[in-house]
Amino acid sequence: MNLTLAYHPVRALRSGPSTRLDGDTLDIDRDELRGLLLEDEALSDVAFELAAPGDDCRAGPVFDIIEPRAKASGSSPDFPGILGPPLTAGMGTTHVLSGMAVTVLDEHAAGGSRGNIGRVLEMTGPAAEGSCYSRLHHLVMIPRMAPGKEAHAAQRAKRVAGLKAAVYLARAGASQPPGASQTFEPVNPGPPGRPDLPRVAYVGQIFSRQRRAELDEPVLYGHNTTGMLPVLLHPDEWLDGGLVTSYYTSMGGAETYLYQNHPIITELYRRHHARELNFVGTVASIAGSDNTDRDRNCRTAAALVQWALNADAAVLTKYGGGVPHADLAETARLLESAGIRTSVMVSDVSRDRRVESALLFNFPEVNAIVYGGGNDTRWQVPAAGRVIAATPAIGEILAGVRELGASNVAGVTNQQGASRLRAMVY
Repeated sequence: MNLTLAYHPVRALRSGPSTRLDGDTLDIDRDELRGLLLEDEALSDVAFELAAPGDDCRAGPVFDIIEPRAKASGSSPDFPGILGPPLTAGMGTTHVLSGMAVTVLDEHAAGGSRGNIGRVLEMTGPAAEGSCYSRLHHLVMIPRMAPGKEAHAAQRAKRVAGLKAAVYLARAGASQPPGASQTFEPVNPGPPGRPDLPRVAYVGQIFSRQRRAELDEPVLYGHNTTGMLPVLLHPDEWLDGGLVTSYYTSMGGAETYLYQNHPIITELYRRHHARELNFVGTVASIAGSDNTDRDRNCRTAAALVQWALNADAAVLTKYGGGVPHADLAETARLLESAGIRTSVMVSDVSRDRRVESALLFNFPEVNAIVYGGGNDTRWQVPAAGRVIAATPAIGEILAGVRELGASNVAGVTNQQGASRLRAMVY
């Protein structure tokens, strides 16, 4: 595996007669892009809006946010398993339009624990200051579904449309010299090299069986994770399109953009390049639905870290609500019992070992805990000067919002290491 990211900075978006990168300004031919997306018969139309940092703008509910990326000729395919065959991701050169994103909106508010507005893109105001997305230029897409499509087909159409748009835009940079590039040093789980450095692995949950995956929901190489056991992945596969988020980003707290720029993997790579540690690989796991499922997955993940990666230490993150804490904790306990030091990232419910937290997470040996919470943080926000929404009804709701919680703002809280808030228990 040898992945190079070629970065093309984008500092402005505008509509134009052709899609091209003019310096650091991206011209977008909306008609051509619309025609490409409407090749999918599940879509009846798609609308586009632009949003820039500092705009008095709110958009939602957010279905996904994607960084525009396109593979160079001779490299692995774009988003394998979804836009092409499920070949191994993470090889060759990927052109990246840095500083911008494709943001796909949903036609329905999410509901549930996030309230009736789902997750929103907030571009200015106090809530936006905590979001990594408020610093980006956004092409906001509103896909309109053809009548009679089942829910799972509509969701897949939105997923495919967002990824297609991201690749289409990024190809505008393929003929331009990049502003910067980064090549990731090969990761080798075998014994050669760096015998004096600690061998560190990453274990990341990518789905939780608290929610049944849709029939054709692509998560890992187009697979919906049903029946999946923990699997070894090269770190570059996470960063280069082998993995996308679930349809319900509010559950996992991660958009595809954050997998493409995975903060834990990129930090481990940084320390690997600096010769501070030996980053030996990753394990992708899912949270179980019952004790038998949990025991099977946790033991498999721990065995891969111990025997396949021969790690001295591991970093673990979870996905979704409270129950995945139990999988996280049990995997960490198994690793600690094997002499492998662990660090885990958790959210509110496990910030200490009192009362309800102890039901899910009460292993004294798992004591290197990073609290990436903040879900109870709330901001008073002014009325949005401009609202982008799929329907007038949702737009009216978003326009009337005067308070936002951290979990409602895309890019603030995240369970994969990208949380913009920090909490400390004294």
